Amino acid sequence: MNNLRFETVKKITETNFKLKSFDKISELDSVSPPSVFIGSKLKYPQMNVGILSPLQREKDAWIYDAPEHWAKNDFKISDVVNLREGLLNSRFKVKAKSVRASNKFLDIAKQIAVSSKPVDIEIKLKRKISLNRNRDRVTMPQALGAPLEKARITSNVKIHQKVDKVMNDEIKSSEGLELLYKNNFSEYTLSKILSIGVLGLKKNKKLVPTRWSITATDDTLGKSLLNNIRDYKWIENYELFFGEFMGNQYVIMLFPNVWSYELFELYYPGSSWNPGEELKASTDSEGFYGRKNYASSTAGGYYATRLPILEYLNSIKRQASVLVIRLETPSYWAALGVWVVRQSVRKALERGVMKFDSREELIDGVKRIGKVKYDFEANTILSRSNLLEQIKTVRRLSEWF
Repeated sequence: MNNLRFETVKKITETNFKLKSFDKISELDSVSPPSVFIGSKLKYPQMNVGILSPLQREKDAWIYDAPEHWAKNDFKISDVVNLREGLLNSRFKVKAKSVRASNKFLDIAKQIAVSSKPVDIEIKLKRKISLNRNRDRVTMPQALGAPLEKARITSNVKIHQKVDKVMNDEIKSSEGLELLYKNNFSEYTLSKILSIGVLGLKKNKKLVPTRWSITATDDTLGKSLLNNIRDYKWIENYELFFGEFMGNQYVIMLFPNVWSYELFELYYPGSSWNPGEELKASTDSEGFYGRKNYASSTAGGYYATRLPILEYLNSIKRQASVLVIRLETPSYWAALGVWVVRQSVRKALERGVMKFDSREELIDGVKRIGKVKYDFEANTILSRSNLLEQIKTVRRLSEWF
């Protein structure tokens, strides 16, 4: 851990030094982590495709795009921000359906996106590098960008045989995602593959903006897990998980009942999405059969929160009604993308479960932990929960006997 921290700080120092004169850079001999970024700000179907790489060749380029590694080793927000700000987005414009024909830059981006290891690349830019600090709730931050003039891969690209098979099989993109997921490919890898347009039936293949592909992957995998979970027996006890990561505090309540899910997100003043002076909140939910429309209030965080919980329920072969409260505190001062949400929930689930014999005991436990651990009055949210109200009013069949 100390070596990892040292190496990270060293890279940040080197990157910050190079940033002082980044406007003089026109050519790069670098390594992509591997990583690409598909922008969503142009008028569809036009979009920017960007090859992400450090400003110079890095032995450990993978660390610039490694959310699971950052979470496992408890990287700080500043570590991640500075690493991401050291990545250059060398971009070019294409249309969404361009993946169905040959395009030199796009072919290079495809190889990078599906590679299982970092890719050596030479880049020449059309114009000088510009600085951009736009924030997004779903994607990871980037700072440096420039239009691409020339690009060339200078190493062998290694593609996992299962990825290669799914890319060339005539199956729907959702089926491809599910097959790779069952073979232990992470959602991070899958969202990259989905975004670059190599999945799906040949006639339907197209580029997908990165922010859309991340949420689509979380949603697709979640729905796949729910196909099993809806047939499982209910959990036997009332379960409580809680935990914190990068200033995101989570309280997760599981009730013995049919599948339903409700998420409350509270944004404290001074947190990444609330520069004001008053507490802000949003909520979304779903019943047994899921949602028909996008969870627009909590956005990508809704699906990123749900996926690890569904993974947990599937691992124990049980179903439950789930109520989640997220507290985004001022300690979360920079928006890093929904990978933070996903990993925060996983850390809470890995921390261990507290079990209770009744709904009342669980609620009392939430109130105590909320107050003592997070200085939070849970009553405000609990009193507004539709899921909790439904559980209270709909009597379980077993209560009649």
